[in-house]
Amino acid sequence: MPDRAPTPLPDAASFAGQLRRFRAARRLSQLDLALACDISARHLSFLETGRANPSREMVLQLAEGLLLPLSAQNALLQAAGYAAIYPASPLTSEALGPFRQILSEMMARHAPWPSLLCDRHWNVLAASPVATALLAGLRAGGSADETNLIHLLTSDAAASGVIVNLAEMIAEMQSRIQLEALEAADDPVLAGLAARLQAAALRHPLSHSLPRRSPIVPLTLASPSGALRFLSTIAHFGTSEDVTIRDLRLELLFPADDATRIAVTALAASLSG
Repeated sequence: MPDRAPTPLPDAASFAGQLRRFRAARRLSQLDLALACDISARHLSFLETGRANPSREMVLQLAEGLLLPLSAQNALLQAAGYAAIYPASPLTSEALGPFRQILSEMMARHAPWPSLLCDRHWNVLAASPVATALLAGLRAGGSADETNLIHLLTSDAAASGVIVNLAEMIAEMQSRIQLEALEAADDPVLAGLAARLQAAALRHPLSHSLPRRSPIVPLTLASPSGALRFLSTIAHFGTSEDVTIRDLRLELLFPADDATRIAVTALAASLSG
């Protein structure tokens, strides 16, 4: 008797295909996900092969079990033929006006220290005047119009000495992006950024000659005033159910020493004058 031909897998863009990819990205077996969602492994198998169609409630149940971000939950709902439930308003929309005001106030109160507002893929959406001036050094040469921080971090300008401790910064950002890619489950853009950082880490490896690593690794930038050293904190906005707001990152940089504090204060005064 001839062997039975294997059942063809559903298209990757279908609900079944996306469900399978999200589960694989989370490194869960069908049994693991079935137990997390309180459904049978057999039913999950039918959903992944397209032999069964999910209800709207089942899609949300699976999304919760997979710990998917809001944008991925919307995508899974739409692939199953249901309307997205989480709004994704443009940042410039009237609906997000009050939130834009909050962001503007946070960045203004942080002045004169640099601040950057980025989306989930680390594209700069807004920058304070001092941050814009500091980024100019990383936009030299062919990166004049670049807005992605990961691309700037791995650019030729960064490697030319603009970032003094480049290897440490690449390693720190690589760890961060790997965690964000894991959280996002199946985000090809984050996966591409992680690969770019991995390649940069090979070009700029960390030195292991030091007996111990410092618990605090400041970003150190070369400037006409000398080395500028910054400590960074990143704010996320998890209380909103708008995809745009959930995906924002507000990075606030603080001077790590008195010399940086003096130099940045002078830079801010020159920019405002």
